[in-house]
Amino acid sequence: MQLQYSSFWLNIGLMEPEPDLDRTLAALGDKTRRALLERLGDAEVRVTDLARPFPMSLNAVSKHLRVLERARLIRRRRVGREHLLSLDRAPLAAVATWIEQQRDPWSTQFADFAALLAAEQA
Repeated sequence: MQLQYSSFWLNIGLMEPEPDLDRTLAALGDKTRRALLERLGDAEVRVTDLARPFPMSLNAVSKHLRVLERARLIRRRRVGREHLLSLDRAPLAAVATWIEQQRDPWSTQFADFAALLAAEQA
């Protein structure tokens, strides 16, 4: 069942959720998936080579890789029977931008609060 967010988010005065950002953050929420992304680095890697150091089955690693693919954090290319994976940094940049946008208002509020405290102490 697909939930309808529009009226809820608009009623509480917030923007609608961003599905791409949600998928990316959900994918990054697991330490195994983060470790897989770190192992990818800047090189294209075979799935079997990527999975080798993890203490789980290739099937379990493949499930993590599917989550990363749905979040568009990795790209898959097939060469014969081999599956080659590479990192796509665009969703990470979108997360970084979102975090930066969230930090600015908080920084301003903390600065205002610090000024208020300083004024009261003086």
